[in-house]
Amino acid sequence: MTSLFEPTHAGDIALANRIAMAPLTRNRAPDAIPTELTATYYAQRATAGLIISEATAISPEGQGYADVPGLYGTEQLDGWKKVTRAVHEAGGKIVVQLWHVGRISHTSLQPGHAKPVAPSAIRAHAKTVLLKDGVPTFTDTSEPRALDAEELPRIVQDYRHAARNAIAAGFDGVEIHAANGYLIDQFLKTGANQRTDDYGGSIKNRARLLLEVTRAIVDEIGGGRTGIRLSPVTPANDIVDENPQPLFDYVVRELGKLGLAYVHVIEGATGGPRELPDRPFDYAELRNAYRAAGGKGAWMVNNAYDRALAEAALANGADIVAFGRPFISNPDLVERLKQNARLNELNRDTLYGGGAKGYTDYPTLAG
Repeated sequence: MTSLFEPTHAGDIALANRIAMAPLTRNRAPDAIPTELTATYYAQRATAGLIISEATAISPEGQGYADVPGLYGTEQLDGWKKVTRAVHEAGGKIVVQLWHVGRISHTSLQPGHAKPVAPSAIRAHAKTVLLKDGVPTFTDTSEPRALDAEELPRIVQDYRHAARNAIAAGFDGVEIHAANGYLIDQFLKTGANQRTDDYGGSIKNRARLLLEVTRAIVDEIGGGRTGIRLSPVTPANDIVDENPQPLFDYVVRELGKLGLAYVHVIEGATGGPRELPDRPFDYAELRNAYRAAGGKGAWMVNNAYDRALAEAALANGADIVAFGRPFISNPDLVERLKQNARLNELNRDTLYGGGAKGYTDYPTLAG
C-alpha cells in the first residue's frame, strides 16, 4: 500500500514524501516583497514533500489583496531568493503559485486606481482584504471591466515572465493558479464569462486562456516544473459553471498532452464541504480523463484531508495529498501525521497580516 511518507516525483521534482503544503495567503509581504520572516516561515515547514507558496501576483494588475507578494520586480525576486535558499537548506522543495486575481480586486490596489479586469464586466459578490490603519479589513470587490481580446497576449506574457522569474529566484517550479474564482477560473466558468468572441461561449473557447498560459509556461521552463491548480465546483469568490464535468474533463484531456509535473485538484468547496449537493462532480472520472489523454503528472488532491482520508485517497489513485491550514499551526505537520500526534489549534485572529505571532511561533513536537 502506498504510504504518505514514501518518496515520489512531481515531474522533474523529487519529493521526500507525498505530503504537500497547500498555498496559504497570509498578507505579510509589504510592498509585495517577501521578508526574512517569510523565509523563516517556509523553512520551518520544509519537511513537506512539496511546499506550494502563497499565491503570488504575476503583475501589479494581478494583485487583489493587501500585502501579498509579487514576482515581477527585482526587490521581490531578491526577497524570494531568501525564501527558496532557506527552504533548500532545510532540505525542502518549493514551487511558487502564479496568480492573477482578475475581478477579485479593488480599485485602491490597481495601478492608477483603475477597475480590475475580468472576462466580462460582471461584479463578483465577494470580498478582498485591504489594510486600514494597519488592520486587515474585508472589503467588497470593485466592479471590473471586460478585457479586450487584444490584451490577452500581454497577460499570457506576464505569466511567462513570472515563470522565468520564479526559476531565477530559485524555485523548483511553478503552479498556475487556475482555481477559486480568479482570472483563469473566471474565463473557464459561465457565471463569470459571457463573452461572444474566441474566449467565450464554447468549452474550447472558455478554456483557451488557461491552455495558452500553460503552453507558454511549459515552453519557458518545461512541463516537468509546471503544475496547475483546478477547482471544478468551488463557489469561492462567487464563481459557478452551469455544467462543470464536461468543461473540466476537456481541460484535463488537453493538459494531459503537455507533460506537466502535477495537477492539483480542490475537491468540493475550497476550505468547506467536500461534497456539494447542488454541484455533483465525479473526480475519479476527471483523473481517468487525464490519464487516458496521456497525462503522467502527479495527481494531487486537496480539501479537508486528515491522515486516514489521505491514505484512502492514495489507495484510490492519488499521488500527493495537499494539506492547508493544518500547516499554519503545525510547522512539523509531517511528523505529527507520522506519529498520529495531536495538532496545535489554529489562531484564526492571526491568519491575515501582522508579524511573527501566529506565523512563525507555533510549537513543534521537539519543543
